Amino acid sequence: LSAKSRSFTLPCLATSRGQPQGIMFANQLMSMALKSSADVKGPSKQVVATYSTFLGMMLMMYHFVANGEFSSILTIAVMFQCLACALLTLSILGKGSVSGISARALQMEALSFAFRLSSTTWLNGYLPVDASGDFLFQVIDVCSLLLTLFNLYQIYVVKRSSYQEEQDTLPSTPVVLVCLVLAAILHADMNSRPLFDTFWMAGLFIGVVSVLPQLWLNHQTGGVIESCMSHYIAMLAVSRILSGIFMWYARDSISNAYWIEGVNHARWAILGAHALHLVFLADFGYHYVKALAQKGLNCQIEMHDAGCFV
Repeated sequence: LSAKSRSFTLPCLATSRGQPQGIMFANQLMSMALKSSADVKGPSKQVVATYSTFLGMMLMMYHFVANGEFSSILTIAVMFQCLACALLTLSILGKGSVSGISARALQMEALSFAFRLSSTTWLNGYLPVDASGDFLFQVIDVCSLLLTLFNLYQIYVVKRSSYQEEQDTLPSTPVVLVCLVLAAILHADMNSRPLFDTFWMAGLFIGVVSVLPQLWLNHQTGGVIESCMSHYIAMLAVSRILSGIFMWYARDSISNAYWIEGVNHARWAILGAHALHLVFLADFGYHYVKALAQKGLNCQIEMHDAGCFV
């Protein structure tokens, strides 16, 4: 079988009014946030414009590029990741400071994008089967990587004086090495190339745990999360939810070289990684939705009473 024929193959699942579930969910969040913002200081015009632009691009991609195919939910997931990176960049440029931002988390996120792109730019095993997987998926990931590198440049060069280096102390190198080892053991074979299957899985694992340095920094600095940082973390969670939905429906298409006969370890590693990311963010998610409902898009989250599991 060719690599393309081994890509995830799914039926087109209809959603209400022709919109994918991810965009419907995002629209509901936006409506709730904007309604709540009427009672407090209005949300930043730049934040509203960024959300509106990305939601518009998602709708256009879904209707005009993917032609309503369900597999486009995977492209929508990476668009939410890119939205997260754009919101973080907007925050850095807007407030002129990088306080509250973990450079270690961004380093791991950049590695995650790079590992994924090493597979998706020339192999088809982990791409959506609709037309968005031919070029748009990869372009979005490149944009996310470039935004992340720009944010790291701001942290280490332009605005280094505001970087909270003494609090950003969660070791990232051992975590990355563990992810690489696990990826080498648990990778699927959708590309039929063990090295690049390993790289794709490593990108997934590193992306999942990249949120830990940020949560650690939040804990070390008092548990207060600024508005744009909260949106950044929340959009990463939305991206992972959408990707997890796709992987759940595509689970029977995930193949691997069996270590134990009849046990598809790659399938459960991929699904487990998505679930673990949501476990990491469960406490944050509760406070985020609560703050969004009360304060709208200007929600500053206070997690003084929240425990830290790191």
